Amino acid sequence: MDLQSSYHDKFITMDEALSQIKSGDVIAVAAYGNEPVRFLRRLHEIRDRGVRDVTLWLANPQEEYPFLKMEGMEDVISILSIFYGKSLRDIHSTGRVSFVPNNLHGCVDAMLRTRKPNVFVGAVTPVDRFGYVCMSTSQQFELELFDTCQTVMLEINPALPHIAGTTRIPVDKVHYFMEGENTVVNSPVYPKTEIQETIADYAASLIHDGDTLQLGIGGMPDAVAERLTDRQDMGIYTEMLGSAMGKLMACGAVNNSRKTFFRNRSVAAFTWGTKELYDYIDDNPMVELLPVGYVNDPGNIMKNENMVSVNTALEIDLTGQVCSETIAGKQYSGTGGAWDFAYGAFHAKNGRGIIALQSTAKSGTISRIVPRLTAGNIVTIPRNIVDIVVTEYGVARLRGKSVRQRVEELIAVAHPDFRQELRDQARKLEIW
Repeated sequence: MDLQSSYHDKFITMDEALSQIKSGDVIAVAAYGNEPVRFLRRLHEIRDRGVRDVTLWLANPQEEYPFLKMEGMEDVISILSIFYGKSLRDIHSTGRVSFVPNNLHGCVDAMLRTRKPNVFVGAVTPVDRFGYVCMSTSQQFELELFDTCQTVMLEINPALPHIAGTTRIPVDKVHYFMEGENTVVNSPVYPKTEIQETIADYAASLIHDGDTLQLGIGGMPDAVAERLTDRQDMGIYTEMLGSAMGKLMACGAVNNSRKTFFRNRSVAAFTWGTKELYDYIDDNPMVELLPVGYVNDPGNIMKNENMVSVNTALEIDLTGQVCSETIAGKQYSGTGGAWDFAYGAFHAKNGRGIIALQSTAKSGTISRIVPRLTAGNIVTIPRNIVDIVVTEYGVARLRGKSVRQRVEELIAVAHPDFRQELRDQARKLEIW
């Protein structure tokens, strides 16, 4: 009863929560389903109290919040981010948002070194009978930043699932609670094209019974997962647990019985998907969320034998350098866990790192396989740990190949309209 009384005594209104924000504060907000949407919908109101120079850590926001596009917010709220979604891409040119380079396993250190927060705001489950609330969909940076902040305010959302792992927070470590939403924001539905379906066929042919999976975000990895429902005894060790992976667990293709690290459990750092996914993993003992610094540590990834990483890319050059985060030098998304899992899978026993991408962009007018990366584009995954590249034209195996052999492999899976040009450029560059 003391715990319950303490919990109820800490409730404040949203007006009172906003009044806690002072000029110069650095606010960290939890991500994905734990994003405090009611707080963020009204955050622009701090301007009316004369609050200025607030810094907000925000990653892939779930809504188009007013403070993002309102005029007159330049001196009120500036934004730091470790990963861009559409909302942040749209305002990047205003100078109000700045990207912090990081590999996801080291994002907490990057955030603390860049600008240490003093206020943490998130959304959690209601208190349980033991006096804990649950930060139940994301453990990317929440656990560590929570511990660094002098003020912690949490919205209560009864719709959030309960997931095992490092997600539980004792009530006595929270300063204030507020009423939150009663829904969880779903991930976007990524439409799949015929070309992506063909690529998925090639990628899925490389995945076998007993493999442990990491799948990235987007239509391509989802299409790959849909082709694995007939596999047996697969496991999951991933940064993001998405809806397609939930379906693999539900149909029995994933049971984690042959994993060599965290056997019998699907391990992730965050989950983002549909209501069906959240319902399935709610109180599911097969699923655990752990801090991304642990999950994405390449040394831990490689403990999984038969580890298979499937991610996509925006551009790849003929030596094997992969860019998955910038377009024409402009930040589009982020490194995320691409490097972490490429490195971990490369060094795992019988591991495979798969980069699956369409051979062209802009309705077939631009080749994604290029002689050199476009000027200003970032090398997300260096060529030394790039393993397998898949396009709609087949499979290119780069591991253990010379530069000349890599050029041949990649031209063979490039779009036919660009192959001769790629050959000519490779000769000019003296790499073929």
